[in-house]
Amino acid sequence: MTLPVKDRFDLPEGMIYLDGNSLGPLPKGVGAAVQKVIADEWGQQLIKGWNVCDWMDQPARVGNMVGRLIGAQDGSVVMGDTLSIKVFQALAAGLEMRPDRRVILSDSGNFPSDLYMAEGLVALKNAGFELRVADPEDVADAINDEIAVVMLTEVDYRTGRMHDMGAITGLAHAAGAVMVWDLAHSAGAVEVDVAASNCEFAVGCTYKYLNGGPGAPAFIYVRPDLAQTATPALSGWLGHAAPFAFDPSYTPAPSVERMRVGTPPVLQLAALEQAMTAWDGITMAEVSQASLRLSERFIAEVEARCPQLILLSPRDGSVRGSQVSFGFDHGYAAMQALIARGVIGDFRAPNVMRFGFTPLYLDEGDVLAAVDILQNVLDNRRWDAPEYRAVSRVT
Repeated sequence: MTLPVKDRFDLPEGMIYLDGNSLGPLPKGVGAAVQKVIADEWGQQLIKGWNVCDWMDQPARVGNMVGRLIGAQDGSVVMGDTLSIKVFQALAAGLEMRPDRRVILSDSGNFPSDLYMAEGLVALKNAGFELRVADPEDVADAINDEIAVVMLTEVDYRTGRMHDMGAITGLAHAAGAVMVWDLAHSAGAVEVDVAASNCEFAVGCTYKYLNGGPGAPAFIYVRPDLAQTATPALSGWLGHAAPFAFDPSYTPAPSVERMRVGTPPVLQLAALEQAMTAWDGITMAEVSQASLRLSERFIAEVEARCPQLILLSPRDGSVRGSQVSFGFDHGYAAMQALIARGVIGDFRAPNVMRFGFTPLYLDEGDVLAAVDILQNVLDNRRWDAPEYRAVSRVT
């Protein structure tokens, strides 16, 4: 397949979208697919839709579609709930697997919500449990026989720095720890092989590179040999082995479906299921290679033409995800000025200008045009205007 496949997306005319690492654009057919579910399925079938339209199997069916992009075998990924809930489930299950240990290890580059969920779980446990946070470069040395669970986000949300999944998982296992990976900035962006890594759990969201739309459900991967024993922690009705037996006591499903909690979000899953067809005929190897080419060209052009910006991402593309971040003291205002001119990136405190590179709908012409506008904004101090300094609730 030749990338990009721009005809698979509805992108506004004249926009250069470099924010797919935060929210993916609308794939074609999603609106029609959701409308069909609303009008023909919900509208005509009502409660019968659970059986007639196979709504109950959506979490597993779409899970297999996501699994293809992260190296997971069929039946090992299930959809539902939010990423924070899936992080909580994976952490809790990991701690149960190591009852003689009390430490969760993460790093300071992790997404704050993951750390918050770990803090909350530690507080609930309230029996000498600890969240230990190392600097990203010190994670390997911090793994020892005290650690119950290592929980990391593979690609740093600020800088794009990428952990070595295989190496760190190997170190965790050598120390007797359980490994949990957050793939929020990896799934659909870089090559991932959870099966080859042998990690116990992986979680991720689907509204970024997978283009599932705002609020799209999260996923959780459970290594197949653990699917009948992992403790789901949140023992929701639809994770029961027989939900419609209405047993007053909980018995987990004998599969990854034990990690289901609440009623599946049928409309959101319908949007995601259609969005996943944008990947038809495309391999993650192709995506990763194209992303690297675009990112390298962007870095070279920005450094040559915009000396005000400082590269914060790793220069080595083999340890960088599908985004590039630059530091600038006036980064928020500069990003707003860019957005006003049709180049969409985003900002992360304190000074990070983030640009995502998704070769499904971006090409070299987009990169060069974006840098032209960025250079104009910086050279002419277009950012130095009151309207660009007013900080919005979402940055």
